[in-house]
Amino acid sequence: MRNQVDPLADAAVVDIVKSPKWSDIINQWEEIPSPLPSEIPVSLKNYLQFYLDQYELAPQDTLKAGQDFFSKEGDIYLGMLGFYSLPYCYAFGDGAEVLVRSERIVNQIGQRLSETGTFVLEIFKPGAFYSHRSAFLTCAKVRLIHAFSRYFIEKYAKDWDPKFGRPINQEDLIGTNLAFSFIVIRGLIKLGKTVNQNQIASLLAYWKWVGNLMGLQIEYWPETAKEAFELDKLIRKRHLRKSDAGLRLIGALRNYYKLSIPDPLLNRQVDDIFYFFMGKEVAAALAIPVKNQIPPELLNLIFKFSGWKSYGNTKSHASIQKMMETQQLEQFGELMKIKIPTLKRP
Repeated sequence: MRNQVDPLADAAVVDIVKSPKWSDIINQWEEIPSPLPSEIPVSLKNYLQFYLDQYELAPQDTLKAGQDFFSKEGDIYLGMLGFYSLPYCYAFGDGAEVLVRSERIVNQIGQRLSETGTFVLEIFKPGAFYSHRSAFLTCAKVRLIHAFSRYFIEKYAKDWDPKFGRPINQEDLIGTNLAFSFIVIRGLIKLGKTVNQNQIASLLAYWKWVGNLMGLQIEYWPETAKEAFELDKLIRKRHLRKSDAGLRLIGALRNYYKLSIPDPLLNRQVDDIFYFFMGKEVAAALAIPVKNQIPPELLNLIFKFSGWKSYGNTKSHASIQKMMETQQLEQFGELMKIKIPTLKRP
């Protein structure tokens, strides 16, 4: 799987590189138009047609269950992404080599994290995929961003080592999908929250649907918590290691959190929180120091208190989105949107 990528998206990116105007056109859409523009290049048309063909296949019951779960746990879900899922990915040396080559992840980390939050909120919006079709476009754009990264790394990165595998390959895609689903569940359980087997299976089914839209070979996707555990264990065994790329990424994330998180209960204990979620082995791969062992009940209270200060008793997808947009406007002066790269030709 390290040498398998995403031919459909890769072919579409070749078309966009040849006709850069399509980047601007796609970034202006609110959803994928049907019918597609008649003058669209063939490979890009085939790529976008894949999404139009999915419109009538959305598994509404599965999607509604996942969206209900997010509406109840969305603030902590996003917290798990930031303090567990993303740094967890940095500990896998070969995959980190792709991430560190995106200067935005290191030098514009706030904007990049906010875009990730925007993506997650969009795909978990109540009615996403079956009542609201904008989430299809969101997935299509993120998948193209991956293909653009692959295109430019393979074409221009002279320091890319073939032993890393191909950039953003199928193994790294499935690992990232696990980090955004199963690892989040593991984090909630570490905090002492009760998550039953049906909820785990429901969230895995949700990310199987999203994974398919993101170019993942879903025949390898786990259906149960046990399968997810075994798959994560296998990927850890193959790739968990200390790397300069991983250390650079975790250093940038640590510094950003310490400077930007307004709650002193969180920003003073960034390394301790990292260590709590990732454990001894992963923390060692990221050179995270052991300072204070935080009891799970205390960290759960810290997250609860932070959420209560932000949302009171009215937490919902809408309130979480409103809070995120307010933070983006205050921090960056604009709302973060998912955009594919725009290419300018002389």
